[in-house]
Amino acid sequence: MKAVVCHEGSLDVREMEIPRPGPGHVLIKVLRAGICGSDLHARVHGDVAADIGEKVGYDHFMRPAHEVVMGHEFVGEVVSYGPKCRKRWKPGTAVVALPIIRHDGEVEMVGLSAQAPGAYAEYMVVQEDLAMPVPDGVDVELAALTEPLAVAHHAVRRSEIGRRDVAVVVGCGPIGLAVILMLKAAGVRTVVAADLSELRRDLARQCGADVVVDPAVDSPWDAAPQQRKHFTRVGDLFSVAFDAMHALQTIPRTPWWSLMSVADKLSLTPRGPVVFECVGVPGMIDDLVAHVPFRSRVVVVGVCMEPDVFQPAMAGNKEIDLRFVFGYDPAEFRATLHMIARGTVQPRPLLTGTVGLGGAAGAFEALASARSHAKILIDPASDVVDV
Repeated sequence: MKAVVCHEGSLDVREMEIPRPGPGHVLIKVLRAGICGSDLHARVHGDVAADIGEKVGYDHFMRPAHEVVMGHEFVGEVVSYGPKCRKRWKPGTAVVALPIIRHDGEVEMVGLSAQAPGAYAEYMVVQEDLAMPVPDGVDVELAALTEPLAVAHHAVRRSEIGRRDVAVVVGCGPIGLAVILMLKAAGVRTVVAADLSELRRDLARQCGADVVVDPAVDSPWDAAPQQRKHFTRVGDLFSVAFDAMHALQTIPRTPWWSLMSVADKLSLTPRGPVVFECVGVPGMIDDLVAHVPFRSRVVVVGVCMEPDVFQPAMAGNKEIDLRFVFGYDPAEFRATLHMIARGTVQPRPLLTGTVGLGGAAGAFEALASARSHAKILIDPASDVVDV
């Protein structure tokens, strides 16, 4: 079979043996594979990510010196089964799967480890227990987006955002666009999207963003209609506290502290928007901590694989709530697949190009520029090399 091998940052098409499914594994023919932002980072910053992986107990993350078949967003059709499988689906059934697999008792990250070749290939193996059939009628191109949309679904759930909260999505690459789709699917009324790219701002509108801004021109914090007053200057926040204390103490026979406690429980006290950082480059967290309104909740979705710094004292003074997210659970993955099937989320605007295996290197370069593409899919059966 043909596969794209990443080695020392180079992506080359090679001939390889078709993998043999082991115990509990399913061999699938890859129909589509998505290029993820984390693939772009891992290609050039693998050593940093691998060092972090070792610290959290995973020592097989790809390094530049390794030869790795990447690709962890995919859809394929069942070909055959390894030993100890239940053989749940007939050959030819379209399936998606969580990109983790077990080899000899060790869990591996599919497409991000030399021990677990991924979907930039004509064939790959997946874990039967983590595979799910694609519902009838779902386009394989949309099914291939299950994994990145599941990341967004998990991020929105972890954010604990309410429908009346203002959401600000910073960065409208594939994950930022997926977050917008999932925010609107969750019923969030006001979603502000910010990106320097005109193309991606347009895609954000297509995905349902209510307000779209170029952060080089306009502040995303001022762009949304303020359903709840937020503050960017400490003096303004203190003034509200003074005014509230004065007003509360004029109410007879009711302790002011009781009224303040009720206001806090009803979320009537000042707080900022829920911000989703979807860029994943050094300096973004520090920039957000410095500029978001007081008492904002910042959910870090972008994967920054380089060391970074921010000012903890600034975050503390503004009471910024930082949350970091990673991946999803199997139930979220399945829920995402069926949201696609029902049309609850309609992710087609994310798809801006498809290439064959021979076009993978060029697609990586095109995505790195962020000028003309959001999500590029690889179709192993295609001969297209340009996007």
